[in-house]
Amino acid sequence: MPVQTTWTVDHACGHSAANDLSHKSADERSGFARWLATRGCGDCWRAARAGDDADKGAWLEARRAAEREAADAWTQRYAMPPLEGTERAVAWGTRCRHILVSAAYTALVVEGELAEDDWQGVEEAARTVTRAGWWIDQRDSAPDDLPELVEAATGRDRPSENPFR
Repeated sequence: MPVQTTWTVDHACGHSAANDLSHKSADERSGFARWLATRGCGDCWRAARAGDDADKGAWLEARRAAEREAADAWTQRYAMPPLEGTERAVAWGTRCRHILVSAAYTALVVEGELAEDDWQGVEEAARTVTRAGWWIDQRDSAPDDLPELVEAATGRDRPSENPFR
């Protein structure tokens, strides 16, 4: 006789529901049904998540506002030029620039061996990159790669003529 695929589970929330476990192998169904019994049913789970999504949205909005304020204050303090792009890209790019440049300073000067005078050159070059999309694209870059990235973006690293012509 084949192992059953539909299990009636009495969930922790007090509801009982038939669960199709055919997607599980035969030897996993019993244990999975036992695990399901320790959880709320699908309806209760979705109802509980509805509140979580609202709380998460409010939390995320508050975090983004705090990041925006910190990035704006940093931009003012270090006289960074405004970025170019759509309103949304500028806001995101400003946060990305703040995070990357701050992390690069920490990695290269505070924890690394780059002299403060040499950092000033990196910072000046970073000021010339004003396209918000570029900063967004670099958001996952390693902080200590910033000098090389900025050098590539500013064209100092590129040949004067296109070799593919």
